[in-house]
Amino acid sequence: MNDDDALRPGAPLAPAVRAAAAVLAAAGVPSPRRDAELLLAHALGVDLKELQLVVLMGSGAVPEGFPGLVAQRAERIPLQHLTGVAYFRHLELSVGPGVFIPRPETETVVQWAVDRCAELRAGGVLEPLLVDLGTGSGAIAASLAQEVPGARVHAVELSPLAIAWAERNTRPHGVELHQGDLRDALPELNGLVDVVVSNPPYIPSEAVPREPEVADHDPQMALYGGGADGMELPLAAAASAARLLRPGGWFIMEHAEVQAPWLAARLGQDAAWSDVRTHQDLNGKDRATSARRV
Repeated sequence: MNDDDALRPGAPLAPAVRAAAAVLAAAGVPSPRRDAELLLAHALGVDLKELQLVVLMGSGAVPEGFPGLVAQRAERIPLQHLTGVAYFRHLELSVGPGVFIPRPETETVVQWAVDRCAELRAGGVLEPLLVDLGTGSGAIAASLAQEVPGARVHAVELSPLAIAWAERNTRPHGVELHQGDLRDALPELNGLVDVVVSNPPYIPSEAVPREPEVADHDPQMALYGGGADGMELPLAAAASAARLLRPGGWFIMEHAEVQAPWLAARLGQDAAWSDVRTHQDLNGKDRATSARRV
């Protein structure tokens, strides 16, 4: 059976998964087998475990929409745009065109913030005040609200397209969402916040991402940090964090691996900060920097 026949509606599922994976691999998709399974699960309206059971039992057939989904993914349209879903920590987020797709490496940034909040709780801070600067889809803010007992979470996003997705993702978790610029956001909270988290745009202006899913589909507003080194918005986020945090409050920000030494040095020289540290992501790359407000 060739790939076209295997992908035809009504065909058995197991050959269809193999054929779809082959099509996606030929298109350069990084995880062709998993993407094929996720697209098929989406087309069938089941979760991945249910799909794998159906395939194993040899029951079920290719649904009408599956070949089109495979063709679109082969054109490097993001998987999450086709399924409308991104998974982040314990959340299933709604995503689509106009919003940055949350990445697994950002989960370690959230975990660091959750751990700091646990320390605060042990010290008697039962309702920590948290801020997410540049929330995008709302992944960080929603995770903090879900995972930190008693947390009061504020999230800031400038893009009208992104904030529509963030509203959908954060509303169930009680996050206070604000449309605004991270440079001057939330002046009413100056000096009151316990933890500030940010994953701002940080790609240098001329560093075009290699992956078509990023270069062609993630909004440029969420990618480029400003300036040749991409550090304008990250430094603005750090300045806002210094303004918002109470003495002893914590800040953590994601950035590119190559920016880590410079950013750590910059914050280390700033009298507003102490305890500056670099943190690695799940792949062992230096992808975040934290500091404590003096």
